[in-house]
Amino acid sequence: MRQVDFAPLYRSTIGFDRIAQLLDSMASTEDTAYPPYNIERLGENEYRITMAVAGFAANEIKVEVKEQSLSVRGDKANDEKERHFLHRGIAARSFERRFQLADYVEVSGADLKDGLLHVDLVRNIPERMKPRVIPIAAQPTKQIEAHA
Repeated sequence: MRQVDFAPLYRSTIGFDRIAQLLDSMASTEDTAYPPYNIERLGENEYRITMAVAGFAANEIKVEVKEQSLSVRGDKANDEKERHFLHRGIAARSFERRFQLADYVEVSGADLKDGLLHVDLVRNIPERMKPRVIPIAAQPTKQIEAHA
């Protein structure tokens, strides 16, 4: 795979370093298919990430937000007893999956039900960033009085 060097972009731009870092991290990430996940839009400013984490208990999963990055990590405890599988199709390995969050997107909650981890996200745009209508003040017209 071909690597792209973003170092010249850091030297010649000011204020765009977050975009360059995002592109750099996306280019260097090796994406695996485990665990499978869905991202759905529930409303205008609401999203949900659903991950299939069968076999994991709630205390084995850690959901963490740091700056603009959401990290979901599953650490499977070692099974003490030795088991002999004829076929093993259910993965029981640890994982870590990262998602880059857009500006003003916050995690509102997470729950685990029926082997599915749901992480709810909400985009909270500050009032100063929302479009607003500016009223136009009607100024009274000045009349010049004529003296006869």
